[in-house]
Amino acid sequence: MTSFAEFSRVRQHGQSRAGRTIVLATLSDPELENLKLGIIVTRKVAKRAVVRNRLRRRVHAIVRKHFPADDLRYLVVVMRWGAVEASFAQLEADVLKQARRLKLQLGA
Repeated sequence: MTSFAEFSRVRQHGQSRAGRTIVLATLSDPELENLKLGIIVTRKVAKRAVVRNRLRRRVHAIVRKHFPADDLRYLVVVMRWGAVEASFAQLEADVLKQARRLKLQLGA
């Protein structure tokens, strides 16, 4: 997911839940072919690009592991400042907790 219109549509019309390290937003769309993931990591969260990219890679790994690829929805993950200090396990636990709060179907 790359366009501003998609991100803003999910944020305005979808549901979202905030956790300690992330904000997870979702919007179901039957016209999609598969899950569309968008990750937002601002410079406020981490000044260095290396750190921001590491957080993105971690979220990609978590989504690949736990969410079915054929789910017809948009998924937006907004990283919060606590994500930088969080371990992979803590980040994974927070993503799964917010997904359960949103009643999302988890694959694994």
